[in-house]
Amino acid sequence: MSDLRIQRPHDDATFTDWQYVHNAIIPTHLLSVEEIRERAQRNHLEVAYLGDVLVGCSTVRPPSDDTSTATVIARVLAPHRGQGFGEELYARGLARAREWGAEVIETVVLSSNEDGLRFARRHGFVEIERYLLPGDTIPWIDLRLA
Repeated sequence: MSDLRIQRPHDDATFTDWQYVHNAIIPTHLLSVEEIRERAQRNHLEVAYLGDVLVGCSTVRPPSDDTSTATVIARVLAPHRGQGFGEELYARGLARAREWGAEVIETVVLSSNEDGLRFARRHGFVEIERYLLPGDTIPWIDLRLA
């Protein structure tokens, strides 16, 4: 394990850091801090630092009442990729999903995020759907852990 410090966002600074990572990696779907605070009520969000340097963030969407499928998303800023930080975020997210009783794990990646797609495929995810949200021009890819 690295010296990565991972925590749940809990104040303006950490919600803003989570927002920065999300919006940098998903520029087609920018979120406000208020939207993130709302998401934090229903999802497990974390933000990661190496010392005081912002590295990444993650989201775990719990399984709904009628499905055993959880969504785990790990995001790492480009300058910090390839150093194992995504591995730590993903492992924590996967563990959280399993604690919640998830039997099926999915993730979602913007098709233009080649690093994210490589990471997902390297970890055993396979594409199950490709789609455009209203107003989008870059497809989203849903992947499921095989």
